[in-house]
Amino acid sequence: MSDLTTLEQAILEQISQARDEAALEAVRVAALGKKGSISALLATLGKMAPEQRRSEGAAINQARDRIAAALSGRREVLKAAALDARLARETIDVTLGLREPPSESGRIHPLSQVWDELTIIFADMGFSVAEGPDIETDDYNFTRLNFPVGHPAREMHDTFFFQPRDDGSRMLLRTHTSPVQVRTMLSQKPPIRVICPGRTYRTDSDATHTPQFHQVEGLVIDKGSHLGHLKWILHEFCKTFFEVNEINMRFRPSFFPFTEPSLEVDVQCRRDKNEIRFGEGSDWLEILGCGMVHPNVLTACGIDPDEYQGFAWGMGIDRIAMLKYGMSDLRQFFDGDMRWLSHYGFKPFDIPTLSGGLSSWLLPEGSAGPHSDGPAWPELSAFSP
Repeated sequence: MSDLTTLEQAILEQISQARDEAALEAVRVAALGKKGSISALLATLGKMAPEQRRSEGAAINQARDRIAAALSGRREVLKAAALDARLARETIDVTLGLREPPSESGRIHPLSQVWDELTIIFADMGFSVAEGPDIETDDYNFTRLNFPVGHPAREMHDTFFFQPRDDGSRMLLRTHTSPVQVRTMLSQKPPIRVICPGRTYRTDSDATHTPQFHQVEGLVIDKGSHLGHLKWILHEFCKTFFEVNEINMRFRPSFFPFTEPSLEVDVQCRRDKNEIRFGEGSDWLEILGCGMVHPNVLTACGIDPDEYQGFAWGMGIDRIAMLKYGMSDLRQFFDGDMRWLSHYGFKPFDIPTLSGGLSSWLLPEGSAGPHSDGPAWPELSAFSP
């Protein structure tokens, strides 16, 4: 009997020293489990004489009950301690304000915002949106755009080429969205009036260049289109996009293989304290390139240049976003920094509209705001679809 008392005291000591419920369960199994020490003593009762079994059995059962009660009591203590620790760890200060719902805390990326803005502006002018694949053929990206094989202008585009195929041709990541213009001219008959926004790729990276960036190009093909129409479109776009009542533009001669004549466009601005204000000042800032579609491009796309002519333009979506919203480093667009996005992003339900304002809650100081009515086309019967 002294052995039973010693065993019971040892088990009760282990119960009292258990630090958590896992340790307590180990003590229970060792004492009362199928192969536990108390269970082993109960198994010996069958070999005892009746009188001895009666006295020994009562003592063993009483010890088992006391151990079970001690286990239960210790388990409650440990559960209470664990709950207190969790409550202390997960304390909520009910005096704090409510968290913003996702609809308020979430932000639209500035690139998505500007993409929507320019789409709305050009849609109001009657343009549709055309899209194409990011992986292109050399034929669509260069050759049909009047870049002959070996032409030095190809070196202007630091291109990501894939490994040559069995026939020696090489696919590439498009260096501009002009291949979408080619695909449009091959699949549609004039008149054509489209914009081509999308991702483009070049091996370049610094504060104003990234290996992957965004462009929007425009294309008009018709019998009577000319540079006057192009200048009006670009003037109305810049005036509406930058949300100013008037804006001066300067067109300078340039060279692009796919346009002739080719022009670069500067916008009048004033630089002041690291800010750029459009529609005022004496400085000029280049923002895009444009020109009349080269007859060779029309011919390569199955359009008779003696019957049709057209014009095209292209600009960087990332660049005009930086200019409009005062961002200094293009690489920050792609860093995924939530602090940057919280500062420059747009609330999800602030949808840009021509009537309500493209970015009315972020208008720069001194801006006259968006137009109350979208720009209307001049009387151009040749543009009628």
